[in-house]
Amino acid sequence: MTPTLVPHHPARDWAEIQERMLVPLYEAVYDRLGVGARSSVLGLGCGSGLALLMAAARGARVAGVDDDLARLALARERLPEGTVSVAGPPEGVPYDVVTAFHGTGPLTARAGGVTPPAQPGAAVVVAGWGPPERCATASVLRVAARLTGWAPAPRDDLEQVVAAAGLRREASGRVACPFGYAGPDSAVRGLLSTGDFDAAVRATDPHQVEKELLEALEPYVRADGTVWMPNVFRYVVARVP
Repeated sequence: MTPTLVPHHPARDWAEIQERMLVPLYEAVYDRLGVGARSSVLGLGCGSGLALLMAAARGARVAGVDDDLARLALARERLPEGTVSVAGPPEGVPYDVVTAFHGTGPLTARAGGVTPPAQPGAAVVVAGWGPPERCATASVLRVAARLTGWAPAPRDDLEQVVAAAGLRREASGRVACPFGYAGPDSAVRGLLSTGDFDAAVRATDPHQVEKELLEALEPYVRADGTVWMPNVFRYVVARVP
């Protein structure tokens, strides 16, 4: 394969290509917690807001926080005014569900600060990659490791994260979240939008990163040209004391 050299717009590529890959995870968590009209959901690292939009469609009151201004701008197009911000959630709202779907970083950054906006007994959900042997995308992520020397953890230690935040672990689950793309170009744009390859792009020629991604994707390109990578994601539900 040759590099696509297609201009990338990370926030929009995330919203239009990549974010939907995690819909099964959002649905599984909301089903397990019974998110509905009586729920209030706070999304930490809410990105462009799809998970919040799905909670709102169930009747929940929602709010989100993210430090990516470009993604937040897209979330504001989807959600009511005042729903998402970079500063923090609205004051005085007792959230009963807090989510960190897109990695544990947002919860780690707010360790010790989750309890004030979440009422006692509120559910806090963190999510991350499942076992590498069940995640086809793990082989593609190794591109970043080769180019930067960064060695990704085989999986997020979700239990350790919730314990460090002073939360009480209640349950966990696994959800199949296959990554499917219209073609290799779309796959490259979606994967680059995750942020997992930002360090590699900074450390080397961006076209080289794209070239190596295309090569890593070759085993997952089907006869019709689409790309299909089976993955399993894992989540942990904890409670605010």
